[in-house]
Amino acid sequence: MAVVVACAVLSGCGIRSTSVPVDAGAAPSRVPCRTAAGAVDPPPRTVAVRVHLVCASQLVTVERTVEVDESRSGPLPVAQLLLGELRREPSADERRAGFSTAVPARLRVAGPHKGDPKGTLRLSEQPEDLPAEALAQVVCTYAESEPLGPGGSVLLGGPGNYAPRNYLCTADTKSRPENVPTVGTAELP
Repeated sequence: MAVVVACAVLSGCGIRSTSVPVDAGAAPSRVPCRTAAGAVDPPPRTVAVRVHLVCASQLVTVERTVEVDESRSGPLPVAQLLLGELRREPSADERRAGFSTAVPARLRVAGPHKGDPKGTLRLSEQPEDLPAEALAQVVCTYAESEPLGPGGSVLLGGPGNYAPRNYLCTADTKSRPENVPTVGTAELP
């Protein structure tokens, strides 16, 4: 009788096993993915910027306040500032809300190589060699920054002589950061 009861208990969970891997998406999370919103005006000589951090296996936009350096304007200083924010560890409030960053602290950004199309940004590592979530964070942060990514895409290359690629930030990229679509490779002379 004990054997029959044990068999019934072990087989009664209702989930059938399968030999085929099943991707059911990210596990549900009780993490809020929201920081405490304050109605405080930013201090003088600062500006709010938006970056994408990882929370509950997806990208979520976070607003941060950074100091303004009026002597440094243009796309490259904006790209450097945003990358600095992506590399920075989340604040205590952001960590409590479940945010993290996958962008390596060693990653840097520079302007285009000679012959690159206008608007190209060169990373210190090949974009496709970055962790998928890190690449998605960089792509979506840059693609949604008006000075860098008009139209939801950004032209990124690495340190070598490889042609830059046009990366897209889509709703799918944000919900599944391991999927960063590209439009193609830019033509180099």
